[in-house]
Amino acid sequence: MQLDDLDRRILTALQKDAGESIEKLGERIGLSRNACWSRIKRLEEAGVLTARIALVDPAKVNLGLSVFIAVKTAEHDPEWAETFARETSAMPEILGVYRTAGELDYIIRARVPDVAAYDALYQRLTRKVRLKDVSATFVMQEIKETHALPLIYAGD
Repeated sequence: MQLDDLDRRILTALQKDAGESIEKLGERIGLSRNACWSRIKRLEEAGVLTARIALVDPAKVNLGLSVFIAVKTAEHDPEWAETFARETSAMPEILGVYRTAGELDYIIRARVPDVAAYDALYQRLTRKVRLKDVSATFVMQEIKETHALPLIYAGD
């Protein structure tokens, strides 16, 4: 799908506040309510706009510790990978799982209340999936955290 400047402006605005009314969004972008709504529906139907969600402050829901978990495995067969994907997907503390190139095989991003909760997560993970090496990095300060994608690369 080709995105034009109006599409990029709509997507940028929705990434900042998906709860803004269509009327206000259209006014800011320079479109009528109906034209703005039509573009949003087209972006949804094309799979460009995949969800409209609410973001929750982790500290306010007792998830103050962000952890990056580095994983190395000795196994790379499809059955192991399927088990790993299924088990990590079932753990609500795990927010992201990424297969990587280089020294590490996977990086996991998790949110927990504290180090004790991380240890419980670690214990559950290592009971369910065979891993060669697991190490954690605890985030001391979040300098930048965003879900907004940089749309400067979205071509016309």
